Amino acid sequence: MGFDYLLYETKGAIAIVTLNRPKALNALCAPLMKELKACLKEIGDDPGVAGVILTGSGEKAFAAGADIKEMAEMTAEEGMRHALFLQDVLFFLEQFGKPVIAAVNGFCLGAGNELAMACHWRVASEKARFGQPEVTLGLIPGAMGSQRLPRLIGKGNAMEWICTGNMYGAQDALRVGLVNKVTPPDELLETCEKMISDVAKRSPIAVEYGIKAINQGEELSTLQAGQVEANLFGLCFATQDMQEGTQAFIEKRKPDFQGH
Repeated sequence: MGFDYLLYETKGAIAIVTLNRPKALNALCAPLMKELKACLKEIGDDPGVAGVILTGSGEKAFAAGADIKEMAEMTAEEGMRHALFLQDVLFFLEQFGKPVIAAVNGFCLGAGNELAMACHWRVASEKARFGQPEVTLGLIPGAMGSQRLPRLIGKGNAMEWICTGNMYGAQDALRVGLVNKVTPPDELLETCEKMISDVAKRSPIAVEYGIKAINQGEELSTLQAGQVEANLFGLCFATQDMQEGTQAFIEKRKPDFQGH
């Protein structure tokens, strides 16, 4: 895969996608976001990849926000369409059938934080800095930040973050539940690789269905969400992976999942 704004490599079953605009602190311009969606589509078709690590090039930023120069001259109509475009890419990421970990290695602000929130897990370097500073520009989050943030850190915390526009450190993000783990900078990618390596040992179909159950059930009543879970649970019984997993348990051996 060749890209202008991304770097892509694989390490065994792990895909590593790097936002590659270091001079702009990896600001999320429209061409980059289009490439990201295209990259994810190709990864989704690769049965050899168990999960994805998404990070930023350089040591300063995961993504410091949207490309302000790109947005500065937009009309109200253009601004709305741009927000919907970003939301579409991030919804595709959120619904992706393989776990995506945001490895946050520096500034993770505005649209950058919205990108990280659409990932399934977030691991932060001790040097990471998070925030939704749009109000300092006369804006509000446009890529679902006002919706995902309260779901992750609670309504009161989200109100503070969005209305003050302040930045918060990695330990603050851990305390409110935005990130799963905080690591020393030199252990960030290694920690994420270990998490994906654990996923690679599991049934790919079961992992995909687990992601679907969480995402689909999030907005439903408990009763409706229970039906979603039951449906997906039932579908597992039609897979070879379920037969292999249960037989391996009975035979006290490690399962050999094939993703079928």
